[in-house]
Amino acid sequence: MQLDAPSESPAQLLSRLVDEALPTRRGEGAWQALLQAHATLMRRLDTDLREQTGFRLADFDVLAQLASAGGELRMSELATRTLISRSGLTRRIAGLVGDGLVARANAIDDGRGVVVSLTAAGVARITETLPVHLRGVSQLFVERLDDSELAVVEVALTKVIADCTFG
Repeated sequence: MQLDAPSESPAQLLSRLVDEALPTRRGEGAWQALLQAHATLMRRLDTDLREQTGFRLADFDVLAQLASAGGELRMSELATRTLISRSGLTRRIAGLVGDGLVARANAIDDGRGVVVSLTAAGVARITETLPVHLRGVSQLFVERLDDSELAVVEVALTKVIADCTFG
């Protein structure tokens, strides 16, 4: 069976589909910029942190979330807070346990739950990497925007997060 040659190129098809879904294309540029900024910043922050400390951004994120929560979280809550998929988080936690940076234990009040907690070595590691990470955030993001731009970004993204949060 022979297929007919497509009547439109992939770019034309994409453009037509976008036109159908977003006839005015309102917000398309902002959405694309957000996606590109996020991907670019995360790659750069990961690369810089890895080069300067030997630590991955995803591992830093896990330790930072645990530290900001007082040192421990249920695995389900940690999965909600981190930038990592649930399956990726399970593997990452196993690696961090192996490195002695976190400990896993069954939840006392619920045998099905798992609690992840920072160890002393984990606290030391977050103490070492946090200044490097924050310098990167400052240089790559904060210093490039003035105070009013930062306020607009914060308000807008906070609203999006609140509107997308499910029960």
